[in-house]
Amino acid sequence: MGDMEDVTYAIETHGLVKRFGKTTALAGVDLTARTGSVLGLLGPNGAGKTTAVRILATLLRPDGGSATVSGYDVVRDAHQVRQLIGLTGQYASVDEGLSGTNNLIMIGRLLGLSRKDARARAGELLTRFELTDAAGRAAKTYSGGMRRRLDLAASLVGRPRVLYLDEPTTGLDPHSRNEVWGMIRQLVTDGTTVLLTTQYLDEAEQLADRIAILHQGRIIVNGTLADLKQLLPPAKVEYVEKQPSLEDVFFAVVGN
Repeated sequence: MGDMEDVTYAIETHGLVKRFGKTTALAGVDLTARTGSVLGLLGPNGAGKTTAVRILATLLRPDGGSATVSGYDVVRDAHQVRQLIGLTGQYASVDEGLSGTNNLIMIGRLLGLSRKDARARAGELLTRFELTDAAGRAAKTYSGGMRRRLDLAASLVGRPRVLYLDEPTTGLDPHSRNEVWGMIRQLVTDGTTVLLTTQYLDEAEQLADRIAILHQGRIIVNGTLADLKQLLPPAKVEYVEKQPSLEDVFFAVVGN
């Protein structure tokens, strides 16, 4: 495909289909995320968000359609795709018993860095995520917000160009959520493309350039937050802004 640097879309899927037995998890999904942007993928549990992320991460093969990451096909070029992406959320491989430093060194070593480089990268990320004071402590002693920052740091050891964040702030208090949001914004400023799955409209509003809503394996809304609000009756928009959960928007769009 020639030079990959000029690829406009960091993530592109066409007609993505995935079945598990009789259940169709994805029923023909089209998604695009421009390089250096945040795509918010919203949907209630069971909508197919995780399946889509797993296909884009080369962990599942699609049954139909295609997907590329920075121009590389997730099936044919799986090896190249793995070198471009970082994963957090339910895929994060943080070991509870290891210290923050040793977790990041271990990941660096698994990615093929020398011991010296792995240690240097760990130090750099711990500083960036304001975890230096806790660097020597076991991850299991970390607060929720610190743990989420360590997950983010872990996903960045390999300097991914495309980052998948699976519900990165679920269960965090407002202060920790804001901290994680700040970290994510910084990554995007540095040119990383982010695919963010979330159940919270306010999170998508804070971070996402575009929002896609999945329902029963299909994309029912794909556009900016302003596009989404145009679909809702005015009373619903007000309600949504007061109660920023996806379920509200979702039932306003689909339910009536």
